[in-house]
Amino acid sequence: MTRISLLLYYSNGIIPFAMRYYSSSHRNIENVKCLDDALSLFRRMIRTQPLPSVLSFSKLLKTMVNMKHYSSVLSLFREMLKLGIPINDFILSIAINNYCLMHRSDCGFSVLAIYLKKGILFNVVTFSTLLRGLFAENKIKDAVNLFKKLVREDICEPDEFMYSTVMNRLSKSGHTQKTFDLLRVMEQGSTKPNACIYSIVIDALCKDRMVDAAISLFEEMKEKGIPPDVVTYNSLIDGLSKFGKWEKVRNLFLEMVNLNIYPDVCTFNIVIDGLCKEGKVEDAEEVMRHMIEKGVEPNVITYNVIIDGYCLRGQMDRARRLFDSMIDKSIKPDIISYNILINGYCKKKKLDEAMHLFHEISRNGLKFSIVTYNTIFRGLFEVGRTDFADKFFAEMLSTGLKPDLCTNRILLCGYFQNELVEKAMLLLAKWEAKREDIDIELYGIVIDGLCRNGKVDEARGIFEKLPLIGLSPNVITYNMIINGFCLEGFLDEAKDMLKKMEDNGCSPDNATYNIIVQGFLKFRRTSEMTTLLKEMTGRGFSFDAATAKLLIHLIAEDPSLFNMIPQFHSLNNNKSSEFPQVGMIP
Repeated sequence: MTRISLLLYYSNGIIPFAMRYYSSSHRNIENVKCLDDALSLFRRMIRTQPLPSVLSFSKLLKTMVNMKHYSSVLSLFREMLKLGIPINDFILSIAINNYCLMHRSDCGFSVLAIYLKKGILFNVVTFSTLLRGLFAENKIKDAVNLFKKLVREDICEPDEFMYSTVMNRLSKSGHTQKTFDLLRVMEQGSTKPNACIYSIVIDALCKDRMVDAAISLFEEMKEKGIPPDVVTYNSLIDGLSKFGKWEKVRNLFLEMVNLNIYPDVCTFNIVIDGLCKEGKVEDAEEVMRHMIEKGVEPNVITYNVIIDGYCLRGQMDRARRLFDSMIDKSIKPDIISYNILINGYCKKKKLDEAMHLFHEISRNGLKFSIVTYNTIFRGLFEVGRTDFADKFFAEMLSTGLKPDLCTNRILLCGYFQNELVEKAMLLLAKWEAKREDIDIELYGIVIDGLCRNGKVDEARGIFEKLPLIGLSPNVITYNMIINGFCLEGFLDEAKDMLKKMEDNGCSPDNATYNIIVQGFLKFRRTSEMTTLLKEMTGRGFSFDAATAKLLIHLIAEDPSLFNMIPQFHSLNNNKSSEFPQVGMIP
């Protein structure tokens, strides 16, 4: 065959056929809308001769990954291996990623053997995927060891993405120093840190309340010629606003604008949140008006933060006006918006408004969260509507929502608060029978509830069985049982429990001593106060407001007590402004 005839043969035959097939295959993948479409296309592809390209198979698998059919992707991957269909590094990376998305990073590692068998080189994507999988399973130690092995044995040169994966997760797990150390390691290697890497470290330092160190690193990156971006500024502004350093926040804003880095909605939300947490809600609303003037549109988070600020101050009319104005501006409230407003109304004991909003949630196409129900429960118990609380609990279960530990605590507190002791104890017995997780805090609520309802002996029984079920009382639990003894006037038992907690390696705190001192004062056993006060003074503890008020009241009745308790003056000599009544006693 001549050169020209060969060219005509390919141009008229094989090449057009291949191009037509590729085009057809590509169109078919784009038309995949569900799992059945994908599986049907795969069956047609493996029956086609010649087989479609590796690229076509990888695109199909990737489409299925995007549809979150992870187990089906792996099933097709295994079938491809069995049929001997060509595999490339991209398909192997898809398989590893699927195992990791299913929290089976151990199976992901098994895919590495296929790389070796087929002579395909490992790449940075492979190991970045495995690292992400280990972190997702909270196997932080394994992830760090893998990263060290890659670097130490020169298996794979980490790129910026791999570094950011490791450092970001370390910082989110609270390992600030390790994140910072890794930055220094990176500076010594061939892959130098960029603005993204510095931003991760600066954010970690700020979250760990090490703002001065964050500012120092910020200045260092600028000196090295690495320009910060909006994420870097946002991290610093967040850290500074939490400390109320508004002048420095203002300077950073000006610096951003001068560098043509314009604050985004996240920047403004950080400042607004900081102001609201300090109770400066009007200032926060002024910042929102300013951001609108600058062409940055508030989002639902912006409104939620300010609405919550007004709710925390009990200004429900202003909170509701802002909620309605958000809707008027076509910004749809989310479930968090409703939870915030419902919580505000419940705290003000405006249950009718809270219930109206509760019923509005489903009408607006939103799903109730466990927080929504927990908030309603708390509000109903607060006004004594235990019958409605029971009704809503049954309704919650019917929706498929499962109570969490917070729900259980609210139910127990609510029943005890409304003197429904038997109902609370039946609930506890039900959880114990089901062997559900019951933590020390939950038993603490039971002990406290029994004590406040005059059932100290039952509370003592619960307290004494804690070690038998593998739970160790903490200082709060001890304080609750001691408070129960003091409420009933069992002061010797309270003192014995104080000694017992120390013998068991649980140190009393300021609250412990204030509880006991109040008990002795209420039952006029003032002659025994000297020893207790010496202990308090020796440990650096002081009276709280309730103890001081009670003591002042007794001294007003009997001024000789002031001389009997000389520690009172020395213990609180720095607090004279809090107790002006003492100086007025003749």
